[in-house]
Amino acid sequence: MFREGLKGIIAAQTAISHIDGMQGTLVYRGYEIGELKELTFEEAAFLLWYGRIPTREDALEIKKKLSTNRYLTPIMLDIIQILPHEMDMMSVLRTVISSEGGAQYKWKPSIDQAIRLTAVIPTIIACRFNLMNEKLFIEPDPELNHVDNYLYMLSGMRPSKAIASALESYMILTLEHGMNASAFSARVTVSTESDLVSAITAAIGTMKGPLHGGAPSGVIELLNEIGTRDRAESVLRDKLVKGEKLMGFGHRVYKTNDPRAIALRKKLLENMGEDPSLDLALYVEEKAIELLAESKPGRSLYTNVEFYAAAIMKSIHLPSDLFTPTFTASRVVGWTAHVLEQAENNSIYRPQSEYIGKQYC
Repeated sequence: MFREGLKGIIAAQTAISHIDGMQGTLVYRGYEIGELKELTFEEAAFLLWYGRIPTREDALEIKKKLSTNRYLTPIMLDIIQILPHEMDMMSVLRTVISSEGGAQYKWKPSIDQAIRLTAVIPTIIACRFNLMNEKLFIEPDPELNHVDNYLYMLSGMRPSKAIASALESYMILTLEHGMNASAFSARVTVSTESDLVSAITAAIGTMKGPLHGGAPSGVIELLNEIGTRDRAESVLRDKLVKGEKLMGFGHRVYKTNDPRAIALRKKLLENMGEDPSLDLALYVEEKAIELLAESKPGRSLYTNVEFYAAAIMKSIHLPSDLFTPTFTASRVVGWTAHVLEQAENNSIYRPQSEYIGKQYC
């Protein structure tokens, strides 16, 4: 039976995550994401890789491993510098990661390999970003955690607690999201018994497409247009009267509240008053939900994770061309978890196609 885009076809059994769009739940390894709000990025990654909440000793060990694997090889540094200046960041990331492949990345993939790729991606992004902006490369700080270090390498300054906490929450909530296009791409690649680097390179190439990893630029434009709280209602109401879509509301999977948006909202409320950009986003969300309920009753349009992703990226002044790479820096954990799971019970993907061409005798 043909299903365009394999929609609705079950292609794998997984213990990594579960999405229920009708109920609005996202589960990592048996835990609803709302239960994981106290975890750090490192601890959440450990959960996806190992299948359990880390002990204190586990948490210290995974933090150490990620910290010591942030370095760029001389080859990586050379590639980052010689690639054309007009090349986009996702293409740079795909090319530099592919250079990591070698004898150490043979079948089967390992968690240590997953840690290395997860650790080095933020360094690649920051190095290339600073080069393109004629700034010196900022070496990773081994004392900082994964997310704080990423922000530090981009700016040279240690981030505020509110900003770092918001970005860490976003990255935890986007670590994994089921059998999406990029996770499927990674599993298909490794199902041939190819190596982890090849699988992640394929996933990055898939994430690069605007239908999958596209930046939430529409939300940024909305927040910029509103600017201040006193303009929120008039701008939002005007868009609804004109029949325009409010960017950041509604989701093709979740038919109720996006659980990731709920978790991010709670995190932002904890730091309310510490960053004006994030405070504005909270107010805009409240006003937009109120006006949507008034103008589109029964439509169940709720805030999605892209709304808060945009608000966080705006608050840290992250250029739009770094949105998808930053998303990639978190999703690599989910990709590697899928690759590891595929390798444990592997069967090569070999779907059929239906011929609809010219008839023959």
